[in-house]
Amino acid sequence: MDFKDYYGILGVSPDADIKDIKKAYQKLTKKYHPDLNPGDKEAEEKFKEINEAYHAISDPVKRKKYDDLRASYLQWQKRGGRGDNFDWSAWQHDPGFGTYTRTMTPEEFESIFGGVSGLGEKFGGFSDFFATIFGMDFDSPYTSPVEDYYEAFRQPKAGRDIEGEISVTLEEVYHGAKKLISVGGKKIEATIPKGIQDGNKIRLAGQGGKGSRGGPNGDLLLTVKILPHDKYKREGNDLYVDVMIDFYTAVLGGEARVNTLAGDIILKIPPRTQAGKSFRLKGKGMPVLNQAGVFGDLYAKISIILPADLTEKEISVLEELFNWKQKKK
Repeated sequence: MDFKDYYGILGVSPDADIKDIKKAYQKLTKKYHPDLNPGDKEAEEKFKEINEAYHAISDPVKRKKYDDLRASYLQWQKRGGRGDNFDWSAWQHDPGFGTYTRTMTPEEFESIFGGVSGLGEKFGGFSDFFATIFGMDFDSPYTSPVEDYYEAFRQPKAGRDIEGEISVTLEEVYHGAKKLISVGGKKIEATIPKGIQDGNKIRLAGQGGKGSRGGPNGDLLLTVKILPHDKYKREGNDLYVDVMIDFYTAVLGGEARVNTLAGDIILKIPPRTQAGKSFRLKGKGMPVLNQAGVFGDLYAKISIILPADLTEKEISVLEELFNWKQKKK
């Protein structure tokens, strides 16, 4: 049979008072409770071990017996004691031990605790060490693991947050939008703020996991995914767009129509405009998140295209101009 270091299990010193013991116990049960670690067998075993340790040293009578045993065991180890040679007989449970307990059979234990939300499983499984020293004692005027279980977990508990993703268009981000999404079989309306960036999160309060014991529901966190646009490229709050002009407009100057997300505008093209030149259109970019009336800029990059309907005369004139330029070289 292995010796159990109940103080070490709870992470308290051997001279800790009951307040410190209780505080350590409640902290550890919240961390390792099976309800908070579903399917984690290691956490479940740790929880049982913590519960056993607390039950042993939270009761002054049991603690006194355990402290005497612990001192004797440590002295035995200092004298070179190893393995299973320690004499446990002086510490074995006596049904008459103590004035605050009565012995319960494992069947009684399961019968009583097994009917309280599965607590029989969660508080059962005490070690051979505990049973040998203390028997199956549960009635005590001081503290009990079941009582402290409720003290630690009866408080309202918020539901967990749920994360998801929502795809939006650049137009929806520019103008702001409301989108219906389906979560857990129900329709929820999500508001898309103007100017939100790709990868930002939208928090929908109270739309996450259900709270327990009167606690609030968790939130739904949606990561924004902005779909690629066939015309615009976005960088921060600025937009970039290609503007096509013909050869004559590039040489002689003129006007070009520029599509913006707020509507078309006319851009003045100065003479001798080169392909690749960009014009900054102030305030024609994306709205700045949470700053009403503030916008980034739009950069219109010029691309020159040849007219598709050149006449023979126009081609002839261009040839004459080309030949003239060649002679000047």
